[in-house]
Amino acid sequence: MQRTIVRMQTRPRRARGAAIDPPNRFDRIEVERTEPPEDRPRTVIVPDHSRSVLTANSSPDVPFELSINPYRGCEHGCAYCYARTFHEYLGWSAGLEFETRIAVKFDAARSLRRELTRPGYRPRPVSLSGATDPYQPLEGRLGITRSVLEVLAATRHPVSVVTKNRLVVRDSDLLARLSAVGASRVWLSVTSLDPRLTRRLEPRTSTPSARLAAIRRLTDAGVPCGVLAAPMIPGLTDHELPAILAAAATAGARWARSMPVRLPGAVAAVFRDWLEREEPNRAARVLGRIRSMRRGGLDDTVFGRRMRGDGPHAETLHRMFRIFARRHGLGTDPPALCSAQFAPPGGAQLELFAQPRSGSG
Repeated sequence: MQRTIVRMQTRPRRARGAAIDPPNRFDRIEVERTEPPEDRPRTVIVPDHSRSVLTANSSPDVPFELSINPYRGCEHGCAYCYARTFHEYLGWSAGLEFETRIAVKFDAARSLRRELTRPGYRPRPVSLSGATDPYQPLEGRLGITRSVLEVLAATRHPVSVVTKNRLVVRDSDLLARLSAVGASRVWLSVTSLDPRLTRRLEPRTSTPSARLAAIRRLTDAGVPCGVLAAPMIPGLTDHELPAILAAAATAGARWARSMPVRLPGAVAAVFRDWLEREEPNRAARVLGRIRSMRRGGLDDTVFGRRMRGDGPHAETLHRMFRIFARRHGLGTDPPALCSAQFAPPGGAQLELFAQPRSGSG
């Protein structure tokens, strides 16, 4: 009979959100660490040779049919990130490995061009991305996301970008070209306006002020922007929702959305560990309020509830959002994206956008 040995880290790592590697739910055996863990764990890049770069979505809770994820895993290290569980499908941990072992789709632009060329392809707005941040720190060096945007801009394919990183401003030229034909919009995710909390909760993201500045710069460049005030963590960040909406509106955001935190699978262990280390006096209250919004658990997988939460605390949060979004002139729905201008790729000119890049970290 095989036994499971849980791999755990014992102290927080500098500039990392997780301090543990919870067991992978798909593994029957876990290897116990015998060497001392690194104080500054390095990022390891693993080439991702996925055949398709477009991922289809059928969930009624997610407002897009297609997504592109240039990276799997995320150096941003947000302690609450729901995408951590996806790393388990790769045989890795949802904890520290999610932040330090990044699968990179070096051939993403070439793969995308091939898929857009297929006979019968129907252009629909694509989300960049649906899981991990397309502008995480590695993107500054590798440029995979930009190469994908170059293909989308050349074909006038509609795209919606979601990020926590000011690096998105680098690509304002491509996003502006798309917005000129109604085919781009950007969401800046803002969880808190407190830079000290952000540095601990989302250690490698841009500061809140830098994200607001990115909204302003993109708006000035003609790129429609909204704010994603999410996830709101009850007892920790939810009281900031009115201020986040006000600051985003001042920066030029045109619409907003918000949702409460959810902690699926191993994410619950990672976030609980973070909370007990970083906010020990609030831990019991925060977890209790999350459970009150999730019918006694830390997650609710039922369609229609999992993105909204349930109960009095959730309803108060939704009511607060509606009141302050209206007060600051923020719509609750983003502008529709136009697919009518899509032109399938062809000829040699796009080969410049499809060259794979490589690197290591």
